[in-house]
Amino acid sequence: MNMNGDVALNGTVPSYPQYLEAAAATQRVDGVKNVHNHLEVVLPPGDYRDDAMLTTAANNALTLNVTVPDGIEATARDGNLTLTGTAKFGAQRAAAELAVGALTGVRNIRNDVEIAYDADPVDVLVQDALDRWALIPDDSDVKAITHGNIVTLTGHVRTWAEHDAVIGAAWMASGVNDVDDVLTITG
Repeated sequence: MNMNGDVALNGTVPSYPQYLEAAAATQRVDGVKNVHNHLEVVLPPGDYRDDAMLTTAANNALTLNVTVPDGIEATARDGNLTLTGTAKFGAQRAAAELAVGALTGVRNIRNDVEIAYDADPVDVLVQDALDRWALIPDDSDVKAITHGNIVTLTGHVRTWAEHDAVIGAAWMASGVNDVDDVLTITG
């Protein structure tokens, strides 16, 4: 870690869940503000699945997950999954990634699922969602600026937990198509 709280993770891990957990564990370290995850997933020989097998397993997992809407599909290429389709809410988009993230043979996930909710931008109640769901102090300078159905989050949070709570709360607001994260973690 350098003096600015930046941490770079380098090396290899044997699974995608371990790739994610390494970054999450690093974020929990006091003083860490930014994590640059350069880890590479190198699967053990017994965990490799060819593209057809992994694509089938991923699409089965998506179909069986009741939170994932119909029409979300996965394709695999050398252990890298790409998710496509349309969801109404950010939580559904995240659920698709969670549904396939722990499958044997996954090296990485690219989530290209689009949010397509036909809401009037006036109905985007982001500040209300932040007040209700984000675990930030009352004197916080966190602001949600909406432009159409896109939310830009600015301001300062103390920890990664606060950061993730603010991002999650913004996605919970009805009508949000995208969240632009410009938050600063003060540590």
